[in-house]
Amino acid sequence: MSRTRATTIGFSAVLMWAFLALLTIGSSPVPPFLLSAMCFGIGGAIGLVWTARRAGLGILKTVPWQAYVFGTLGLFGYHALYFTAFRLGPNASTGLIAYLWPLFIVLFSGLLPGEHLRKGHIAGAIIALIGAALIVLTAKSGSAAISYPALGLAFLCALTWSSYSILSRRFGAVPTESVTIYCLATAALSAIAHLVIERTQWPSGILGWASVAALGIGPVGAAFFTWDIGMKRGDIQLLGVASYAAPLLSTLILVAAGISDPTATLAIATVLITAGAALAARASAVG
Repeated sequence: MSRTRATTIGFSAVLMWAFLALLTIGSSPVPPFLLSAMCFGIGGAIGLVWTARRAGLGILKTVPWQAYVFGTLGLFGYHALYFTAFRLGPNASTGLIAYLWPLFIVLFSGLLPGEHLRKGHIAGAIIALIGAALIVLTAKSGSAAISYPALGLAFLCALTWSSYSILSRRFGAVPTESVTIYCLATAALSAIAHLVIERTQWPSGILGWASVAALGIGPVGAAFFTWDIGMKRGDIQLLGVASYAAPLLSTLILVAAGISDPTATLAIATVLITAGAALAARASAVG
């Protein structure tokens, strides 16, 4: 598989994550850990079918246990921090800190063997970050007050996902089919967490169940498989900057659905994010 194709496949995860907010809203009132358990259960089941048809389930036995531990902690840890942060502080500030992970990916990628962090990557990341900040900071967040514990957890959330994404390159020889076990293990851990700390609330109506199913198939399912391919075989720096498209696309989808109102900020953010991604892409092309 070429690096360009792997990068394209990896970016499909960003497109799927753009629907995360809309589908999460549609899945209300399911509590976070129960939602995580249901979605990762669906994603894991789909992964089993895909693995069986592609390479055979026997390939899962060849994966080192260290890789399974790493992947499970990455997926479960990120979502545990993310959901908890937004429980403590469901506002724009929490979202802004959590969306630092694309910037960290670009910056941390320069530490990987064979990778070089250029001025264009840094400049593109900063420009795109400004665009993402405009979207998040101007989003309506209700009356929730800023919570410093929430900001701290959101920062750890950003570090967790960026570190997981970068370190997955170290497991480049591990087949993407391993993500199937990551999802199933995360579903199991989430189910346990739900039973311990949450009150069970199931989806409301057909829309609620459809939202949960869509989450499990896409943003909390297939997205992790395609992201794994992009991180292991694609342009990791370009993917890091391109990830800033997630908050932009997510906002546009919410506007189209009538959940958020269109603003002039969206136009400005579009230019900044596009310019940042283009600058990073040029830096990668030059290299």
